[in-house]
Amino acid sequence: MNTRQGNTELCFTPLAIAGINHHSANVAAIEAFRFSDEPAFLGDAQEHFKGVLLLQTCNRVEVIVHGDAEALRAFLHDKGRSKFAVYDGKEALGHLLEVACGIDSMIVGEDQIIGQLKKALADAQGAGTCSSVLELCINKAVHVGVECRKRTRINRGAVSVGSAAVLLAEEQLGSLKGKHILVIGSGEMGLLVAQALAAKDLTAIYVANRTFERAVILAKKIGGRAVKFDEMNRYLTLSDVVISCTSAPHPVIKKSDLHEVMKGRCWPLDGHPRPLILIDIAQPRDVEEAAGSLDGVHLFTIDHLRQVNECTMNNRQEEAEKAKDFLTEELAQFVHLINRKAADDTLASLHTWAEAIRVRERDRALGRFQERDEKTVMIVEDLSRVLVTKILNDATFSIRACAESGDLAAAEALVSAIIRGERLCTRNEE
Repeated sequence: MNTRQGNTELCFTPLAIAGINHHSANVAAIEAFRFSDEPAFLGDAQEHFKGVLLLQTCNRVEVIVHGDAEALRAFLHDKGRSKFAVYDGKEALGHLLEVACGIDSMIVGEDQIIGQLKKALADAQGAGTCSSVLELCINKAVHVGVECRKRTRINRGAVSVGSAAVLLAEEQLGSLKGKHILVIGSGEMGLLVAQALAAKDLTAIYVANRTFERAVILAKKIGGRAVKFDEMNRYLTLSDVVISCTSAPHPVIKKSDLHEVMKGRCWPLDGHPRPLILIDIAQPRDVEEAAGSLDGVHLFTIDHLRQVNECTMNNRQEEAEKAKDFLTEELAQFVHLINRKAADDTLASLHTWAEAIRVRERDRALGRFQERDEKTVMIVEDLSRVLVTKILNDATFSIRACAESGDLAAAEALVSAIIRGERLCTRNEE
Protein backbone atom coordinates (compact mmCIF):
# COMPACT_ATOMS: atom_id res chain seq x y z
CA MET A 1 0.00 0.00 0.00
CA ASN A 2 1.30 3.48 -0.85
CA THR A 3 1.50 5.32 2.46
CA ARG A 4 3.26 8.25 0.84
CA GLN A 5 0.24 9.21 -1.23
CA GLY A 6 -0.43 12.91 -0.73
CA ASN A 7 -3.72 13.94 0.87
CA THR A 8 -4.69 17.54 0.23
CA GLU A 9 -7.76 17.14 2.46
CA LEU A 10 -5.63 16.90 5.61
CA CYS A 11 -4.49 19.90 7.63
CA PHE A 12 -1.22 19.01 9.36
CA THR A 13 -1.05 22.05 11.65
CA PRO A 14 -3.28 21.63 14.74
CA LEU A 15 -5.95 24.33 14.57
CA ALA A 16 -9.26 24.58 16.41
CA ILE A 17 -12.12 27.00 16.97
CA ALA A 18 -14.67 26.72 19.79
CA GLY A 19 -17.51 28.96 20.89
CA ILE A 20 -21.15 29.91 20.49
CA ASN A 21 -23.06 32.25 18.22
CA HIS A 22 -26.56 33.37 17.27
CA HIS A 23 -27.34 30.09 15.48
CA SER A 24 -27.61 28.14 18.72
CA ALA A 25 -27.70 30.70 21.52
CA ASN A 26 -29.74 33.74 22.52
CA VAL A 27 -28.37 37.01 23.84
CA ALA A 28 -28.39 35.81 27.45
CA ALA A 29 -26.40 32.66 26.63
CA ILE A 30 -23.84 34.58 24.57
CA GLU A 31 -23.53 37.12 27.36
CA ALA A 32 -22.89 34.34 29.90
CA PHE A 33 -20.25 32.75 27.67
CA ARG A 34 -18.36 36.03 27.17
CA PHE A 35 -14.92 36.63 28.75
CA SER A 36 -14.99 40.06 30.38
CA ASP A 37 -11.23 40.25 30.98
CA GLU A 38 -9.79 39.46 27.55
CA PRO A 39 -6.08 40.02 28.40
CA ALA A 40 -6.36 37.69 31.40
CA PHE A 41 -8.09 35.04 29.30
CA LEU A 42 -5.44 35.25 26.57
CA GLY A 43 -2.71 35.01 29.19
CA ASP A 44 -4.24 31.86 30.70
CA ALA A 45 -4.77 30.26 27.29
CA GLN A 46 -1.19 30.97 26.26
CA GLU A 47 -0.01 28.41 28.79
CA HIS A 48 -1.92 25.68 26.92
CA PHE A 49 -1.59 26.60 23.23
CA LYS A 50 1.05 27.82 20.79
CA GLY A 51 -1.26 30.67 19.87
CA VAL A 52 -4.72 31.95 20.79
CA LEU A 53 -7.15 34.66 19.63
CA LEU A 54 -10.47 35.69 21.13
CA LEU A 55 -13.22 36.92 18.80
CA GLN A 56 -16.09 38.54 20.72
CA THR A 57 -18.88 40.35 18.88
CA CYS A 58 -22.52 41.15 19.56
CA ASN A 59 -23.65 37.72 18.44
CA ARG A 60 -20.65 35.40 18.77
CA VAL A 61 -17.86 34.46 21.15
CA GLU A 62 -15.22 32.20 19.61
CA VAL A 63 -11.77 31.10 20.69
CA ILE A 64 -9.30 30.36 17.88
CA VAL A 65 -6.20 28.40 18.82
CA HIS A 66 -3.05 27.02 17.27
CA GLY A 67 -3.45 23.76 19.13
CA ASP A 68 -5.48 20.61 19.71
CA ALA A 69 -9.29 20.63 19.58
CA GLU A 70 -9.71 18.32 22.56
CA ALA A 71 -7.31 20.45 24.60
CA LEU A 72 -9.40 23.51 23.71
CA ARG A 73 -12.59 21.73 24.73
CA ALA A 74 -11.06 20.78 28.10
CA PHE A 75 -9.71 24.30 28.62
CA LEU A 76 -13.12 25.91 28.10
CA HIS A 77 -14.76 23.36 30.39
CA ASP A 78 -12.24 24.35 33.07
CA LYS A 79 -13.33 27.96 32.47
CA GLY A 80 -16.91 27.00 33.28
CA ARG A 81 -18.14 27.08 29.67
CA SER A 82 -20.35 24.40 28.13
CA LYS A 83 -22.67 23.75 25.16
CA PHE A 84 -20.29 25.17 22.57
CA ALA A 85 -19.38 24.02 19.07
CA VAL A 86 -15.86 22.87 18.20
CA TYR A 87 -14.28 23.00 14.74
CA ASP A 88 -11.04 21.16 14.01
CA GLY A 89 -8.46 21.33 11.23
CA LYS A 90 -9.88 21.90 7.77
CA GLU A 91 -13.37 22.36 9.23
CA ALA A 92 -12.01 25.19 11.41
CA LEU A 93 -10.45 26.88 8.37
CA GLY A 94 -13.74 26.60 6.46
CA HIS A 95 -15.68 28.06 9.39
CA LEU A 96 -13.23 30.96 9.65
CA LEU A 97 -13.70 31.78 5.95
CA GLU A 98 -17.49 31.71 6.31
CA VAL A 99 -17.28 34.02 9.31
CA ALA A 100 -15.03 36.47 7.44
CA CYS A 101 -17.31 36.49 4.40
CA GLY A 102 -20.39 37.18 6.51
CA ILE A 103 -22.03 33.91 5.47
CA ASP A 104 -22.21 32.84 9.13
CA SER A 105 -23.38 36.24 10.42
CA MET A 106 -26.82 37.01 11.78
CA ILE A 107 -27.07 39.82 9.23
CA VAL A 108 -25.67 37.90 6.26
CA GLY A 109 -22.82 39.75 4.54
CA GLU A 110 -22.37 42.38 7.25
CA ASP A 111 -19.06 44.20 6.91
CA GLN A 112 -18.29 44.76 10.58
CA ILE A 113 -16.79 41.30 11.05
CA ILE A 114 -13.74 42.25 8.96
CA GLY A 115 -12.77 44.94 11.44
CA GLN A 116 -13.58 42.66 14.37
CA LEU A 117 -11.24 39.95 13.04
CA LYS A 118 -8.49 42.53 12.59
CA LYS A 119 -9.03 43.74 16.15
CA ALA A 120 -8.89 40.19 17.52
CA LEU A 121 -5.57 39.73 15.71
CA ALA A 122 -4.20 43.04 16.99
CA ASP A 123 -5.28 42.25 20.57
CA ALA A 124 -3.59 38.84 20.43
CA GLN A 125 -0.44 40.38 18.98
CA GLY A 126 -0.47 42.99 21.74
CA ALA A 127 -0.87 40.28 24.36
CA GLY A 128 1.89 38.19 22.78
CA THR A 129 -0.43 35.22 22.15
CA CYS A 130 -0.57 35.28 18.35
CA SER A 131 1.49 32.60 16.61
CA SER A 132 2.63 33.05 13.01
CA VAL A 133 0.12 30.36 12.02
CA LEU A 134 -2.82 32.28 13.51
CA GLU A 135 -1.57 35.50 11.92
CA LEU A 136 -1.57 33.71 8.56
CA CYS A 137 -5.10 32.39 9.22
CA ILE A 138 -6.64 35.75 10.10
CA ASN A 139 -4.92 37.64 7.29
CA LYS A 140 -6.02 35.01 4.78
CA ALA A 141 -9.60 35.05 6.11
CA VAL A 142 -9.77 38.87 5.93
CA HIS A 143 -8.43 38.83 2.37
CA VAL A 144 -11.02 36.24 1.31
CA GLY A 145 -13.78 38.17 3.10
CA VAL A 146 -12.96 41.37 1.22
CA GLU A 147 -12.69 39.55 -2.11
CA CYS A 148 -16.01 37.75 -1.54
CA ARG A 149 -17.80 41.07 -1.11
CA LYS A 150 -16.27 42.33 -4.35
CA ARG A 151 -17.41 39.25 -6.29
CA THR A 152 -20.97 39.05 -4.93
CA ARG A 153 -23.80 41.29 -3.70
CA ILE A 154 -23.75 39.64 -0.30
CA ASN A 155 -23.39 42.96 1.56
CA ARG A 156 -26.04 44.99 -0.27
CA GLY A 157 -28.73 46.52 1.94
CA ALA A 158 -28.35 46.60 5.73
CA VAL A 159 -24.68 45.80 6.29
CA SER A 160 -24.44 45.77 10.09
CA VAL A 161 -26.38 45.16 13.27
CA GLY A 162 -26.37 48.95 13.67
CA SER A 163 -28.12 49.65 10.36
CA ALA A 164 -30.51 46.75 11.01
CA ALA A 165 -31.48 48.47 14.28
CA VAL A 166 -32.39 51.60 12.32
CA LEU A 167 -34.51 49.51 9.95
CA LEU A 168 -36.28 47.99 12.94
CA ALA A 169 -37.06 51.48 14.27
CA GLU A 170 -38.51 52.43 10.89
CA GLU A 171 -40.69 49.32 10.83
CA GLN A 172 -42.06 50.14 14.27
CA LEU A 173 -42.88 53.79 13.47
CA GLY A 174 -43.66 53.52 9.78
CA SER A 175 -41.18 56.33 9.14
CA LEU A 176 -38.46 58.18 11.03
CA LYS A 177 -39.33 61.48 9.41
CA GLY A 178 -39.64 64.22 11.99
CA LYS A 179 -38.63 61.94 14.87
CA HIS A 180 -36.24 62.52 17.76
CA ILE A 181 -33.68 59.75 18.27
CA LEU A 182 -31.13 59.22 21.03
CA VAL A 183 -28.01 57.13 20.39
CA ILE A 184 -26.24 55.97 23.55
CA GLY A 185 -22.62 54.97 22.92
CA SER A 186 -20.05 56.46 20.55
CA GLY A 187 -17.92 53.41 19.76
CA GLU A 188 -17.81 51.50 16.46
CA MET A 189 -21.42 50.33 16.74
CA GLY A 190 -22.59 53.82 17.75
CA LEU A 191 -20.90 55.25 14.67
CA LEU A 192 -22.63 52.70 12.40
CA VAL A 193 -26.01 53.50 13.95
CA ALA A 194 -25.45 57.25 13.71
CA GLN A 195 -24.35 57.02 10.07
CA ALA A 196 -27.47 55.03 9.19
CA LEU A 197 -29.64 57.59 11.00
CA ALA A 198 -27.95 60.55 9.31
CA ALA A 199 -29.49 59.46 5.99
CA LYS A 200 -33.01 59.78 7.47
CA ASP A 201 -35.13 62.95 7.62
CA LEU A 202 -35.00 63.31 11.40
CA THR A 203 -35.83 66.36 13.46
CA ALA A 204 -32.99 65.65 15.89
CA ILE A 205 -30.29 63.10 16.67
CA TYR A 206 -28.88 63.15 20.20
CA VAL A 207 -25.64 61.37 21.09
CA ALA A 208 -24.87 60.42 24.69
CA ASN A 209 -21.66 58.87 25.94
CA ARG A 210 -20.02 58.52 29.34
CA THR A 211 -17.06 60.44 27.91
CA PHE A 212 -18.67 63.66 26.69
CA GLU A 213 -15.79 64.56 24.35
CA ARG A 214 -16.38 61.37 22.35
CA ALA A 215 -20.09 62.18 22.09
CA VAL A 216 -19.16 65.60 20.70
CA ILE A 217 -16.90 64.06 18.04
CA LEU A 218 -19.59 61.63 16.86
CA ALA A 219 -22.34 64.26 16.94
CA LYS A 220 -20.28 66.56 14.70
CA LYS A 221 -19.80 63.75 12.18
CA ILE A 222 -23.52 63.25 11.66
CA GLY A 223 -24.91 66.72 12.41
CA GLY A 224 -26.36 65.74 15.77
CA ARG A 225 -26.22 67.12 19.28
CA ALA A 226 -24.01 65.75 22.03
CA VAL A 227 -25.58 65.39 25.46
CA LYS A 228 -23.99 64.68 28.82
CA PHE A 229 -24.46 61.24 30.27
CA ASP A 230 -25.93 62.53 33.53
CA GLU A 231 -28.61 64.39 31.51
CA MET A 232 -29.63 61.26 29.62
CA ASN A 233 -33.04 60.90 31.35
CA ARG A 234 -34.12 64.27 29.97
CA TYR A 235 -33.41 63.14 26.43
CA LEU A 236 -35.05 59.77 27.05
CA THR A 237 -38.17 61.79 27.76
CA LEU A 238 -37.83 63.81 24.55
CA SER A 239 -36.97 60.96 22.17
CA ASP A 240 -39.18 58.67 20.09
CA VAL A 241 -36.48 56.03 19.66
CA VAL A 242 -33.44 55.11 21.75
CA ILE A 243 -30.71 52.90 20.31
CA SER A 244 -28.20 51.87 22.96
CA CYS A 245 -24.83 50.30 22.14
CA THR A 246 -22.29 51.04 24.83
CA SER A 247 -19.50 48.73 25.99
CA ALA A 248 -20.48 49.08 29.66
CA PRO A 249 -20.28 45.83 31.67
CA HIS A 250 -23.62 46.61 33.36
CA PRO A 251 -26.98 48.15 32.36
CA VAL A 252 -26.95 51.92 31.81
CA ILE A 253 -30.76 52.18 31.60
CA LYS A 254 -32.50 50.76 34.66
CA LYS A 255 -36.17 50.06 35.15
CA SER A 256 -36.40 52.43 38.11
CA ASP A 257 -34.98 55.36 36.13
CA LEU A 258 -37.12 54.56 33.11
CA HIS A 259 -40.22 54.46 35.32
CA GLU A 260 -39.65 58.14 36.16
CA VAL A 261 -38.91 58.95 32.52
CA MET A 262 -42.23 57.49 31.38
CA LYS A 263 -44.10 59.69 33.86
CA GLY A 264 -42.68 62.68 32.00
CA ARG A 265 -44.01 61.31 28.71
CA CYS A 266 -47.67 61.49 29.82
CA TRP A 267 -49.95 64.24 28.60
CA PRO A 268 -52.03 65.72 31.46
CA LEU A 269 -55.33 64.17 30.34
CA ASP A 270 -53.89 60.98 28.82
CA GLY A 271 -53.81 57.81 30.90
CA HIS A 272 -50.78 56.34 29.14
CA PRO A 273 -47.32 57.69 28.26
CA ARG A 274 -46.19 58.31 24.72
CA PRO A 275 -44.59 55.10 23.37
CA LEU A 276 -40.82 54.82 23.66
CA ILE A 277 -38.97 52.37 21.42
CA LEU A 278 -35.82 51.04 23.04
CA ILE A 279 -33.44 49.04 20.83
CA ASP A 280 -30.65 47.49 22.87
CA ILE A 281 -27.88 46.14 20.65
CA ALA A 282 -25.16 46.14 23.29
CA GLN A 283 -23.39 43.04 24.54
CA PRO A 284 -23.71 42.77 27.53
CA ARG A 285 -27.12 44.41 27.59
CA ASP A 286 -27.51 48.15 28.23
CA VAL A 287 -31.17 48.01 29.28
CA GLU A 288 -32.48 46.01 32.22
CA GLU A 289 -34.73 43.29 30.88
CA ALA A 290 -37.47 44.21 33.35
CA ALA A 291 -37.73 47.67 31.75
CA GLY A 292 -39.70 46.11 28.91
CA SER A 293 -42.64 45.54 31.26
CA LEU A 294 -43.25 49.27 31.79
CA ASP A 295 -46.32 50.83 30.21
CA GLY A 296 -45.41 52.46 26.89
CA VAL A 297 -41.94 50.91 26.64
CA HIS A 298 -41.26 48.70 23.64
CA LEU A 299 -37.93 46.95 24.22
CA PHE A 300 -36.07 45.15 21.45
CA THR A 301 -32.74 43.31 21.64
CA ILE A 302 -30.38 41.65 19.17
CA ASP A 303 -32.68 38.63 19.19
CA HIS A 304 -35.38 40.73 17.50
CA LEU A 305 -33.07 41.76 14.67
CA ARG A 306 -33.42 38.29 13.14
CA GLN A 307 -36.78 39.44 11.80
CA VAL A 308 -35.48 42.66 10.24
CA ASN A 309 -35.61 43.25 6.51
CA GLU A 310 -36.55 39.71 5.49
CA CYS A 311 -36.52 40.50 1.76
CA THR A 312 -32.96 41.81 1.93
CA MET A 313 -31.90 38.78 3.92
CA ASN A 314 -33.38 36.41 1.33
CA ASN A 315 -31.40 38.16 -1.40
CA ARG A 316 -28.26 37.92 0.67
CA GLN A 317 -28.83 34.22 1.25
CA GLU A 318 -28.93 33.72 -2.52
CA GLU A 319 -25.63 35.60 -2.83
CA ALA A 320 -24.20 33.53 0.02
CA GLU A 321 -24.91 30.37 -1.98
CA LYS A 322 -23.02 31.84 -4.91
CA ALA A 323 -20.14 32.73 -2.61
CA LYS A 324 -19.77 29.12 -1.43
CA ASP A 325 -18.28 28.04 -4.77
CA PHE A 326 -15.64 30.72 -4.37
CA LEU A 327 -15.00 29.61 -0.79
CA THR A 328 -14.53 25.98 -1.86
CA GLU A 329 -11.63 27.05 -4.07
CA GLU A 330 -10.20 29.34 -1.40
CA LEU A 331 -10.42 26.62 1.27
CA ALA A 332 -8.27 24.28 -0.83
CA GLN A 333 -5.67 27.05 -1.16
CA PHE A 334 -5.97 27.77 2.56
CA VAL A 335 -5.15 24.14 3.44
CA HIS A 336 -2.13 24.30 1.11
CA LEU A 337 -0.89 27.45 2.84
CA ILE A 338 -1.28 25.97 6.31
CA ASN A 339 0.38 22.71 5.28
CA ARG A 340 3.23 24.65 3.71
CA LYS A 341 3.59 26.41 7.07
CA ALA A 342 3.68 23.00 8.76
CA ALA A 343 6.99 22.33 7.03
CA ASP A 344 8.66 25.14 9.00
CA ASP A 345 9.61 22.95 11.97
CA THR A 346 10.99 20.29 9.64
CA LEU A 347 12.93 22.90 7.68
CA ALA A 348 14.21 24.46 10.88
CA SER A 349 16.04 21.26 11.79
CA LEU A 350 17.53 21.07 8.28
CA HIS A 351 18.79 24.66 8.36
CA THR A 352 20.09 24.32 11.93
CA TRP A 353 22.09 21.27 10.84
CA ALA A 354 23.42 23.08 7.76
CA GLU A 355 24.31 26.21 9.75
CA ALA A 356 26.33 24.17 12.24
CA ILE A 357 28.36 22.65 9.37
CA ARG A 358 28.78 26.05 7.71
CA VAL A 359 30.14 27.71 10.85
CA ARG A 360 32.49 24.80 11.55
CA GLU A 361 33.94 24.78 8.03
CA ARG A 362 34.11 28.57 7.89
CA ASP A 363 36.17 28.67 11.07
CA ARG A 364 38.37 25.85 9.80
CA ALA A 365 39.01 27.72 6.53
CA LEU A 366 39.76 30.99 8.31
CA GLY A 367 42.17 29.18 10.60
CA ARG A 368 44.33 28.26 7.60
CA PHE A 369 45.10 31.93 6.91
CA GLN A 370 48.33 33.03 8.56
CA GLU A 371 47.12 36.60 8.29
CA ARG A 372 43.59 37.71 7.65
CA ASP A 373 41.89 41.06 7.62
CA GLU A 374 38.24 42.02 8.03
CA LYS A 375 37.64 41.88 4.26
CA THR A 376 38.90 38.29 4.06
CA VAL A 377 36.66 37.22 6.92
CA MET A 378 33.68 38.89 5.21
CA ILE A 379 34.39 37.15 1.88
CA VAL A 380 34.62 33.71 3.50
CA GLU A 381 31.48 34.39 5.53
CA ASP A 382 29.47 35.48 2.49
CA LEU A 383 30.78 32.60 0.36
CA SER A 384 29.81 29.98 2.97
CA ARG A 385 26.32 31.44 3.38
CA VAL A 386 25.69 31.58 -0.38
CA LEU A 387 26.88 28.02 -0.88
CA VAL A 388 24.63 26.64 1.88
CA THR A 389 21.62 28.62 0.60
CA LYS A 390 22.06 27.43 -2.98
CA ILE A 391 22.69 23.81 -1.96
CA LEU A 392 19.55 23.75 0.20
CA ASN A 393 17.38 25.73 -2.20
CA ASP A 394 16.02 22.76 -4.18
CA ALA A 395 15.64 20.63 -1.06
CA THR A 396 13.72 23.43 0.69
CA PHE A 397 11.42 23.80 -2.30
CA SER A 398 10.75 20.03 -2.42
CA ILE A 399 10.08 19.82 1.32
CA ARG A 400 7.59 22.71 1.20
CA ALA A 401 5.92 21.26 -1.90
CA CYS A 402 5.48 17.86 -0.21
CA ALA A 403 3.90 19.47 2.84
CA GLU A 404 1.70 21.73 0.76
CA SER A 405 0.31 18.78 -1.23
CA GLY A 406 -0.49 16.88 1.95
CA ASP A 407 2.53 14.57 2.09
CA LEU A 408 4.26 15.65 5.29
CA ALA A 409 5.79 12.19 5.73
CA ALA A 410 7.74 12.65 2.49
CA ALA A 411 8.95 16.05 3.67
CA GLU A 412 10.21 14.57 6.93
CA ALA A 413 11.84 11.65 5.07
CA LEU A 414 13.73 14.06 2.83
CA VAL A 415 15.15 15.90 5.82
CA SER A 416 16.10 12.65 7.55
CA ALA A 417 17.87 11.47 4.40
CA ILE A 418 19.91 14.69 4.24
CA ILE A 419 20.69 15.14 7.95
CA ARG A 420 21.11 11.56 9.12
CA GLY A 421 21.81 9.79 5.85
CA GLU A 422 18.72 7.63 6.24
CA ARG A 423 17.66 5.63 3.21
CA LEU A 424 14.87 7.26 1.23
CA CYS A 425 12.42 4.46 0.40
CA THR A 426 10.89 4.23 -3.03
CA ARG A 427 7.18 3.81 -3.66
CA ASN A 428 7.68 0.27 -4.99
CA GLU A 429 9.42 -0.81 -1.79
CA GLU A 430 6.54 0.55 0.24
